[in-house]
Parts: sequence; C-alpha cells; structure tokens
Amino acid sequence: MATFKYVAKNAESGNVSGKISADNKESVIEALRKKKLVIISVAEIKDSKAPGSSFQSKKVKPDEIVIFTRQLATMVDAGIPILQGIDALRDQVAHPLFQKVLTNVYDDIQHGASLSAAFNKHPNVFDTLFVNMVRVGETGGVLSQVLDRISTYMEKSLKLQRKVKAALIYPSVIVSMATIITVILLVKVVPTFAGIYDSFDRELPAMTQMLIGISEGLKSYLLWLIGFLVIAIFLIGRWYRTEKGARAIDGALLNMPLFGELFCKVAISRFSRTLATLIQSGVPILESLDIVGKTIGNTVLEDVVEDVKNCVREGESIATPLSKSKVFPPMVTRMISIGEKSGQMEKM
Repeated sequence: MATFKYVAKNAESGNVSGKISADNKESVIEALRKKKLVIISVAEIKDSKAPGSSFQSKKVKPDEIVIFTRQLATMVDAGIPILQGIDALRDQVAHPLFQKVLTNVYDDIQHGASLSAAFNKHPNVFDTLFVNMVRVGETGGVLSQVLDRISTYMEKSLKLQRKVKAALIYPSVIVSMATIITVILLVKVVPTFAGIYDSFDRELPAMTQMLIGISEGLKSYLLWLIGFLVIAIFLIGRWYRTEKGARAIDGALLNMPLFGELFCKVAISRFSRTLATLIQSGVPILESLDIVGKTIGNTVLEDVVEDVKNCVREGESIATPLSKSKVFPPMVTRMISIGEKSGQMEKM
C-alpha cells in the first residue's frame, strides 16, 4: 500500500489536510468522497529512501531539532495551531527518522494527546529537559517563549561542544603523532643502530642499553601489545557501563592532568545554563535539579546534584552543598548564593 497526502474542503468550507494509506489514487478519492469532502488535491508521498540513504545517520542531529524548535516557536507565536504547525514542518524535514517521529507526534496530537506527551514518546529525539520545558510552556500558556528558549539553549550547548572539540583536536593530534613516531623509531630505526653498536668492543651506556631493550621488546611483542590495548579499551568500556566504573572513570577524568580542568568547566557550564533555563521557564526547583542531574553528563557531578536536591528538600540553600563538594569554584557558589538571596538565581 502507498501513502497519499490530500487537501480537501468540508461542509463548513474549511480546509482539511491529512495522509491516508490506500492501494491507489482512485481508492483515496473514493474514501474522501464517502466522508463528503470536496477534494482539492491528492498526491502520493514518495519513499524518502533514495539511493545511498542507507548510509544516512539513524540519529537525528541536534541542529535539525534546533531548526524545528525555532520554526515551531515562530508558528505558535503567530497563532498557527500546533497540529497545523507540526504538519507543515514534518514535510520540510529531510531526515527520514525525524519525519517519521513528527508524523507519530502529529497522529498522537490528533488523537487528543498534548504536545509534551507526544514528544515524551520519543526520548531518543526529545530529551527529558525538552519534554519538561514544553509541558511547563503548555501549562503556563507561554509555549512559544519556552520553545524559543529551548532552541537558544540548544544552540549555545552545541557551540560549547564544538569549541571543546576544537580545543581537544590539536593536543590529541600532537600526542597521537608523537606516539606513532616514537613507535616507528623504536621498531625501525633503533634496531639499525643496535647492529652498528654490536660491532663495537666496548660496553654501551645504561640508557642506550635500555633503549635497545625496549626496541627489541616492542618489535617482538608489538601485535600482542596492540591486542592487549584493544581488549583493555573494550573492558574499560564495559566497566564504564557499571555504576562503580562510571564513578571511577568520571572522577579520573575530572582530575586528569591538562584536560581535567576543561572537563570540569564544561560540566559546570552545562549545570549552570540548564538550571537557569529551567528556572526561567517556570520549572519547580526540585524538578529542575532532577533534570540537571540526568543531563550533566558526569556521574560524580550527578551525585553532587543529588546531594543538592536532598538539601533543598530539607530547606537548605543550593549554594551550601555545592561549596562543600569541592568541585564548584568559590565564584560560582557565591554567585548562586547571591541569586538565591535576591530571588533572581536564573540571572546569576
């Protein structure tokens, strides 16, 4: 069966549109006439899978979600009904998976679900933060402002991610190249000099002997070493999936020389921006902290946020447990403390 999109008029002279599955165009026309609709147009929706689309990423890119959210915010602000807005935007989406998700969202809303409930069925595309903010926007009647705030938040997060990746590329390339060159020297160049040194009738310095020994060992066991590294990476990856392993590795990353401070600053920036966006959108503080803990991306900091949540539940301030954690810089905790006292924490 094929899928057809139709535009028609009902008895009240209002335009209606939708999609219907049928064997052919004639069957669609017949079905619409039975509903007493005046047909304006009927067109078959071609399969979005073109040659080479099997190589397309199955994951929806954040950039596509940002564009969709920004456009939906504009439509809602202009007074266009949600259902009509989703219908218009899903036809503009190029990604097959995202198009399918938006079609499901459209169908759910058509059957009486709220926008947040429809989004909540697709956690791989719309995360907890996204869904909760939309829910608050629906409840408070400020959906367009909240959608605009979400898109701004996502844009800033993407910019930060790209800056971090750019900052990590140069040192990573340098370290990788240095490692490769060192291995080549030890495996190919040093053995050549070792043959020359063997022709001498005098004892070599200890450092030279050690270098030749490392070279011979590396040459003999290079494949074993590569195999060991592959297995070690696999086992570390498996261990990271456990609660204990995640805490140990995330803690090591925060204390890592050179990169540790960068990882810590990125996590704190994500914490601050996410919490500010949620509070500004009207999400209750405990619910905001719960969402922040799930999106901060580091189990050590997740534990810190959990402690903060427990303290707030008992009537304490947010700044006190953060300062005790030794992870957040004094300036950050002071700013949060000032924000709490002034009642403008989202601005801090």
